[in-house]
Amino acid sequence: MACPVCKEQQPEGFENITHGQGPEGNMDYIIMGVALLIVGYTLVMSIKYLVKPKERSQHHIKNIVLDKHNLTD
Repeated sequence: MACPVCKEQQPEGFENITHGQGPEGNMDYIIMGVALLIVGYTLVMSIKYLVKPKERSQHHIKNIVLDKHNLTD
């Protein structure tokens, strides 16, 4: 939470988030937007490939674990 002085200096929508001044100009908003897009894209892609890795080769290293698990059941 921001202190009262920092809260007054931050732009609308960014009040009470952190100490210090918030974005000062349009370029700061563009940088934040691009960073959010990159983080969002990597999050979506990492979840996608964790759920469905699309690796079907019988010699893939994951099959060592899967084969051992099936043998002990």
